Amino acid sequence: MIYLLSQLIDRVADRAPDQDAFRGPGSTLTYAQLAEQSNQLARLLIDEGVRRGDRVGIFMPRCLESALAVYGTLKAGAAYVPIDPHMPLGGLRGLIEICGIRHVIAHDSQARIIAKLRTGEGGGGFDGLVLGPRSAAAATPGGENVAGARGRSRPWSDLDAYSRSAPAVQMMEDDLAYIMFSSGSTGRPKGIVHSHRSGLSYARLSVETYDVGPEDRIGNHSPLHFDMSTFGYFSGPLAGATTLLIPEAYTKVTASLSQLMEQERLTIWYSVPLALIQLLMRGVLESRDLGSLRWVLFGGEPFARQHLHALMKLWPQARFSNVYGPAEVNQCTYFHVPHPPAEMDAAEDDARRAPVPIGQTWANTEGLVLDEHDQPVANGEIGELVIRSPTMMKGYWARADLDAKAFYQRADESGFDHVFYRTGDLVRTVDGGDMLFLGRKDRQVKVRGYRIELDDLERTLAAQPVVEEAAVFPVRRGGEVVGLEAAVTLKAGAQADAESLRDGLAEVVSWYAVPSRLDLVEQFPRTTSGKIDRRRLQTLAEERTEDREPTMRQGG
Repeated sequence: MIYLLSQLIDRVADRAPDQDAFRGPGSTLTYAQLAEQSNQLARLLIDEGVRRGDRVGIFMPRCLESALAVYGTLKAGAAYVPIDPHMPLGGLRGLIEICGIRHVIAHDSQARIIAKLRTGEGGGGFDGLVLGPRSAAAATPGGENVAGARGRSRPWSDLDAYSRSAPAVQMMEDDLAYIMFSSGSTGRPKGIVHSHRSGLSYARLSVETYDVGPEDRIGNHSPLHFDMSTFGYFSGPLAGATTLLIPEAYTKVTASLSQLMEQERLTIWYSVPLALIQLLMRGVLESRDLGSLRWVLFGGEPFARQHLHALMKLWPQARFSNVYGPAEVNQCTYFHVPHPPAEMDAAEDDARRAPVPIGQTWANTEGLVLDEHDQPVANGEIGELVIRSPTMMKGYWARADLDAKAFYQRADESGFDHVFYRTGDLVRTVDGGDMLFLGRKDRQVKVRGYRIELDDLERTLAAQPVVEEAAVFPVRRGGEVVGLEAAVTLKAGAQADAESLRDGLAEVVSWYAVPSRLDLVEQFPRTTSGKIDRRRLQTLAEERTEDREPTMRQGG
């Protein structure tokens, strides 16, 4: 019986030891190799003092060693904490302190920042174990610390000294498995704590929903610190499939990415819509044979219908599914986009702007749509989605204040409480039972007395034929929203000016919802998960208007 995430790879290693578990360009890690080497890593960590419930940081780009680090940490009884490889030193120190991390598994590419972390540059030094990077600032070849360095470092080669058999660690399904840190709406980091039970429940439901099998080759586009990565790291091994860990360099050159997808004969793809839009626009897909793709999953942000349907026409053999679920519940709903998309070519403007449904809750999951008084809304009315599922997090790391706001309890007829997670997302159920995502509760603003849904406004702006992506954000002064601004990127070769785009928007939305400023930008600032960094756009706008009264402007 499997009740721990760490048991996933051992089961496949027993029955199909030579099956590729994880791949990178030109490199492979079979299930047998992963099982044995993760056992060695677990023993090394235990030898270094790691105990059940400890947190181990994984400070790596997408690479085969990251899979080894995940399963080695889990087999040691610890919880892994993925760290953004691009995190600045100050943020890294803060995360390590908040989470009580005493051991870090790193990649050689992180050696320079590890050295700064060790010597205390810019703050207190980290005095725990670092496994991996060859850093002269961390230790001499003989293992002794250099001047100013703290703690110990050990190279990957030290694994060879440990047994390949699994260590005996008593674990239960409700024990900690991983903690995903998110900046949240305020920018203050919050750790989303998942157990083996919630992670394994997600893997089982996703394998069942998308019919994942041992013949599948999954394209893992997401970094480890983004919750989408759990599909490749957990769902793939549960099904005995092969996961391709796509290096970051390929994500920046989409023509190379599409070539890699072709070479690896990927069958399942899962990413944020941005990655698919970039493939559509710059991935020379017309010259690639991607007929092996049978399922394309997307989530994390709304996918503009014009881009989605253009991609569906290029890959008619593949099914497309909208995946919905905050990191706190892994996933909770799905929507299989119907084929063919040709009817959208002649659709009315309102249909073109309509969001792709997030669908219905998947198996073993309950969703309720509640009003501001926590009462169920009538079918077709807008409310907040709350979710009860075994995929749900245990809570936020050391943030009882957030836990109190995040969970909703509802007693059943027997008097027992059922616990739901408040998603903070506004939805509406339409005919057939599918739900539409209409925006965040915290993305609903009031300007000059009028309530405006920013996500709906973005979809409308993005529906203009020349627009590739759009972002709308509030401008605040003294905590109050004083206006709206927007920014867009244009499709390759498209020509437009800010005034014409604002005029086009003004034809379909009320006057009070038209942004006072609209900028054409070459590219958006991005979060490390690939989403548009709207907080950064808002900060820049507020800095620009700090010393003057807001005015209505006709373009950028």
